Amino acid sequence: MRLLFLLCSATAAVAQPLSVGVKAGLPWTDFLNTAQSGNFSFTSTTNRYIFGASAELRLPFHLSIELDALYRHFSYHGIGSIIGITTTTATSSTTSNDWEFPLLAKYRFGKKGVARPFVDAGVAFDTLQGLAQTVKTTVLATGSTTTSSTSNPPELNDTSSRGFVMGVGLDVKAVLIHIQPEIRYTRWGAKHFLDPNALLHSNPNQAEFLVGITF
Repeated sequence: MRLLFLLCSATAAVAQPLSVGVKAGLPWTDFLNTAQSGNFSFTSTTNRYIFGASAELRLPFHLSIELDALYRHFSYHGIGSIIGITTTTATSSTTSNDWEFPLLAKYRFGKKGVARPFVDAGVAFDTLQGLAQTVKTTVLATGSTTTSSTSNPPELNDTSSRGFVMGVGLDVKAVLIHIQPEIRYTRWGAKHFLDPNALLHSNPNQAEFLVGITF
């Protein structure tokens, strides 16, 4: 009898509907932290958007499992000069795409209704794609310039990282869709970038506001 109950429970869980949709939002933190020291400095730009796809499997007892695939783009620039017998300046421009895959367990409070608060927590995997750096070096005395490019800049530490995710939000049911605004925080482990001079490094803390729409 107990085995029959377990089989029925498993079947009911599998039979729960799978919702798919889109998710977009705004980062509240910069992807990179930069600084200036002497003749060397870095600056960064974090594009103020995040977007991607989302899938959610509803389970019994107000629980669900959510998997997202989120995209963002960022860039950073470096400038430095070496002063000596021959003064040389170098400028670098780096761009990259970042893909993030959070896997979350979600719990909704209250009974079925129009609006239900929820909390979620889980893990995330993150990877860089399309990383490219262009370096322009100029010898001031002669005015000669050389340009080089690479997909493996010296400040690159790791192309992937894992982290812990937690969030809080509200699930609003509007006819056939669910609108889910959420505040989410991620603490990353390995740093993508780690400059030897400590002028550039990845931000291990990530906060963002997201809105998901699922069908």
